[in-house]
Amino acid sequence: MFQPYQLFVGLRYTRAKRRNHFISFISLISILGIALGVTALITVTSVMNGFEKEMRERIIGAAAHATITQYGEPMPAWEAVAGLASESPEVIGAAPYVEGQVMLVNRGRSSGALFRGVLPEQEPQVSELSDKLLNDAVLDEVLVAGSYGILLGADLADYLGAVEGDKVTVITPEASVTPMGFVPRLKRFTVTGIFKFGMYQYDSSMAIVHASDSAKLLKLDDGFSGVRLKLEDTSRSPAVVKDLRSKVGFDYYVSDWTQQNANYFAAVRMEKTMMFIILSMIVAVAAFNIVSTLVMMVQDKQADIAILRTQGASPSSVMTIFLVQGTLIGVLGTIAGAIGGVLLASNIDVVVPFIERFTGPVLDPEVYYIDEMPSDLRWSVVAKTVAMSFSLSVLATLYPAWRASRTEPAEALSYE
Repeated sequence: MFQPYQLFVGLRYTRAKRRNHFISFISLISILGIALGVTALITVTSVMNGFEKEMRERIIGAAAHATITQYGEPMPAWEAVAGLASESPEVIGAAPYVEGQVMLVNRGRSSGALFRGVLPEQEPQVSELSDKLLNDAVLDEVLVAGSYGILLGADLADYLGAVEGDKVTVITPEASVTPMGFVPRLKRFTVTGIFKFGMYQYDSSMAIVHASDSAKLLKLDDGFSGVRLKLEDTSRSPAVVKDLRSKVGFDYYVSDWTQQNANYFAAVRMEKTMMFIILSMIVAVAAFNIVSTLVMMVQDKQADIAILRTQGASPSSVMTIFLVQGTLIGVLGTIAGAIGGVLLASNIDVVVPFIERFTGPVLDPEVYYIDEMPSDLRWSVVAKTVAMSFSLSVLATLYPAWRASRTEPAEALSYE
């Protein structure tokens, strides 16, 4: 049974005396090691969670939550398909689209691009395009049927050297048969606006036009490539898509945003798992420094242990004394690390710009798709990290405490 003197003696041993300054120094190093490991684990996990959240929001802002396409041919009656899909209470928006791959040419530069045709009056129901236009442009005004206006992603426009008012040549991979032979279909579009989703994948490779203009260039007549859907809860998109497949029948293919971007999120999940394991090892190494600290403490306190035993202390009481000391080291390190991790993760937007003054940009948008360091602090992660650190600390304390409890008073005092 736990006794007050056990706590008193255990805490008393944590303070350095003349002959055990080195042991106390090792204890301090153990505390700092645990604190550093916990801080790093919370911070890195928060950054990875923020990266995943930021990617999800930006992908959802540019891409549809779900799409319905018709196998092998354009979709002429999109209203019927959209109406059928909208019967689901989880579908809150639907809009048609035309899509294809083209080559854009301007001022001697060329770039492949995803060529998307939309209806300006329907598009706000499924994407945030109207909110991402630069220079306060209005979607209905910059995309007018028959005017052959085109919207370019900010990075794509920068690469092509295109500004509003420029004429950009759009070349399709399909060719037309003429008396001169096979000639690629091309059309000059006027740049009427520039958008920026904040995700390099879209800003560097997407061009948007009116659906009727894209249908003419891609020879779809009055058809569409498919219907894009907006869902109330994006986390339930796989389940919603499964239900929609049974509704629309086998003539249509239904997919959701998680399928279209599965590689990104699989990579992020793998990185999160590996980073957690690697940084947990730092905490484990720091926690097991407690073993060496307490083993030296047990050797240093042999006479004290023997005196306690001769005065009636049981082996379990001696073990508890050293458990208190080792646990205190773990608790102090864990608390310090948790506070440091929460503060650092909460202020990552201040810390990273400061570091970038000396090192340059930390994130390359061409690699990471975003250009700023995100952070999403989750208290469940903090709790899991604290619990793991505390458990490792207690585990590391068991062997030295057990060894102290096995000390024989007569043998220990014979050397004094």
